[in-house]
Amino acid sequence: MVTQPSPRSMSVEEWRALERANPDTKYEYIDGNVYMMSGGSFNHARIAQNMVAELNNFFGDGPCSAYNSDVRVRLSEERYTLPDMSVTCSEHDQGTGDEVETPLLIAEVLSDSTEARDRGRKFGYYRACPTIQEYVLIATRYQTVEVYRRTSEGWTSYRVYGPGEEVELESLDVRIPLATLYRRTTVCEGLDDVEGDL
Repeated sequence: MVTQPSPRSMSVEEWRALERANPDTKYEYIDGNVYMMSGGSFNHARIAQNMVAELNNFFGDGPCSAYNSDVRVRLSEERYTLPDMSVTCSEHDQGTGDEVETPLLIAEVLSDSTEARDRGRKFGYYRACPTIQEYVLIATRYQTVEVYRRTSEGWTSYRVYGPGEEVELESLDVRIPLATLYRRTTVCEGLDDVEGDL
């Protein structure tokens, strides 16, 4: 999803009131700043849908759930995001609520307009949330998935997956074929297939 900054700061209460007054518009709230979210491409949406569906099929009737960007993630008292995909295994993050309070894994589908933020500032916010164990970045220019993992020494584990490989999500004890994530998309397999400048 594409973020667009609001021209003024708000309190959490003002932001929640803004959301109630505009139920068809999505906003992220970061340290007093409000960001309006806009939609992504067909490929972007399909990748996120594929990941949510694959994980929820794997979870079955177990305690974990994968959510799309309709569900807000509370990182702290002052930070609320709408990641492309989040996973929680907490019983408090189920049912009629609309806000994950104990995220275990976050995934963002990259686009030209969001990649710098997803890799930089937003990744910093996710690293600061103590419950998040893995952060997944999924490319849309070519088929590549990056997984960052929290270890006992911090965020020191990093792995890149390409075509023909299975993406390992250690926090969930699951492997997803890369081809499954890119099913029914037009994303090129490799850099050699990408047109234009990178």
